[in-house]
Amino acid sequence: MSAPAAPPRVLTVAGSDSGGGAGIQADLKTMLALGVHGMSVITAVTAQNSLGVQGAWELPVEAVRAQYRSVVDDVGVQAVKTGMLASAELVEAVAELLAGAGVPVVVDPVGVSKHGDPLLAASALDSVRTKLLPVATVATPNLDETAQLTGVRVESEGQLRDAATAVLAHGPRWVLIKGGHLPGDAVDLLTDGVEEHWLRAPRYDNRHTHGTGCTLASAIAAQLAKGHSVPEAVAAAKRYVTGAIAAGFALGAGIGPVDHGWDLAPGRRGGV
Repeated sequence: MSAPAAPPRVLTVAGSDSGGGAGIQADLKTMLALGVHGMSVITAVTAQNSLGVQGAWELPVEAVRAQYRSVVDDVGVQAVKTGMLASAELVEAVAELLAGAGVPVVVDPVGVSKHGDPLLAASALDSVRTKLLPVATVATPNLDETAQLTGVRVESEGQLRDAATAVLAHGPRWVLIKGGHLPGDAVDLLTDGVEEHWLRAPRYDNRHTHGTGCTLASAIAAQLAKGHSVPEAVAAAKRYVTGAIAAGFALGAGIGPVDHGWDLAPGRRGGV
């Protein structure tokens, strides 16, 4: 009896969250939930829980390169997602690797944690702008990350278009500006500078949203690996993360994670 065919393969290049709510751990859970095979290149290790980040240690560039080549040269990938890259050296090394990947790349330009802890050195911002964003198929900054990268501060839905234009100027094919920090419905703008797609979802009264950004970017990468177009992939990812937020649960003494398995088994919390 022959072995089943392998599912689409997605690689996450990101940091480890010891609490399991964000980072590599959230990425792999998301990929499993969406039916793709997740693989990882760990760029940094954090000591992290529901209260915040207590410590972070980046890996050497040669360790990151070796992990990437080990996976890509043997297994191959259909999409890549990047998260915490920590330093200019790591940003530039990863951007160089991805420039020759030949597959969709989702860049989540992680700057700070949910608790406000810095996860990217200030000296790395220019490398993100000039090296990483130009290789992105889709960039997924939140409003704080958009301000960090472009200086454009968004305080209303009407300003999302200006923010998107500013990010697109750095070279990604598409940008998804996440407006989740604005009042009202959770509204995001996806655009390539010509097409515009406005994505709306109800805002749930649930503070347990740790890992939202990682989860959304990984879900987009998973859908791209399945062959969906960027607008289709982002719309499907938005539906998935909305359900995960609705089902987010308390864990520890602080902010709990979204529920990556909300749609997998009977009796799970939440749903959309």
